[in-house]
Amino acid sequence: MTSIPFITHDDIDQDMTWNDVVTALDEGHRKPRADIGDLLLKQGENAMLNRAAWIPGLGLGLKTVTVFPPNARHTPPIPTIHGAVILYDDETGSISAFLDGVLLTKWKTASDSMLGARYLARSDSKKVLIIGSGTLARSLVQSYSAIFPDLEQITIWSRNADNAEALANEMSDKGYATSAVTDLPLAAGQADMISTATMSVNPVLKGEWITPGTHVDLIGAFRPDMREADDAVLQKGKIFVDSRKTTIHDIGEMMIPIANGIITEADVKADFYDLCNGAQGRTSDDDITVFKNGGGAHLDLMTADLVWSKFSAKQAG
Repeated sequence: MTSIPFITHDDIDQDMTWNDVVTALDEGHRKPRADIGDLLLKQGENAMLNRAAWIPGLGLGLKTVTVFPPNARHTPPIPTIHGAVILYDDETGSISAFLDGVLLTKWKTASDSMLGARYLARSDSKKVLIIGSGTLARSLVQSYSAIFPDLEQITIWSRNADNAEALANEMSDKGYATSAVTDLPLAAGQADMISTATMSVNPVLKGEWITPGTHVDLIGAFRPDMREADDAVLQKGKIFVDSRKTTIHDIGEMMIPIANGIITEADVKADFYDLCNGAQGRTSDDDITVFKNGGGAHLDLMTADLVWSKFSAKQAG
């Protein structure tokens, strides 16, 4: 019996690039629309998220992830996210591989936002603000720098100023143009692109701070009770999502303002299945574009397929 490989960070991370993953996501949305389903279990702050997808001609995938924010308060800290992905063959339904969920989440999550920025941000964008200082913020520094090579400045803000300073210094030492900021309204007003990467339940980004031409990327909220942007952000901007199916009725960032009559479902202009197939995104340099990164299982599957292809080619020599 042939053993099924478990692909870890050490097996393939060094062979991955942000441009490759963004391209895989773009191409994946030109294939038949995915059949997807989610299951969320929650106890207090902790959650277990199970996401499944089937893309005809590509494969099937199941990702199961636990998110335990209190782990960060341990001494020493314990990772807050643990998970695994099962990749199935489209023709036989057999298991092709198991993949480390943290590895896959790293590449998929930031690349999801980069594909959104590629379609929606101004091409001359030079300044990025990242709100948050965790693992995802580090990936955003790397991915923005790869997808927008002409960037001049990446600023980092966090509720914990020491964490923002530490991350900015770490990435600066690696050659990235990073610095920490403490004045969030000022930094938001000066940014061409803003990414929120927090675990916040209440909004941390206000529309009154955002200037014309800004691209806003909302990542952190993944539960019905979570939001990172206030109502004014959504009212000022043209709204886009990675998937209508996984964001509008499942995540508080969209659910709460829709339920309160602040916006309607019709205000969501397009998702990736639209944008990657010719739909219009930004219409002028003064547009404020707001993108909700919901990170559905179909994105995990597209990324897993790329990882599996690279791993298989590497094993074949």
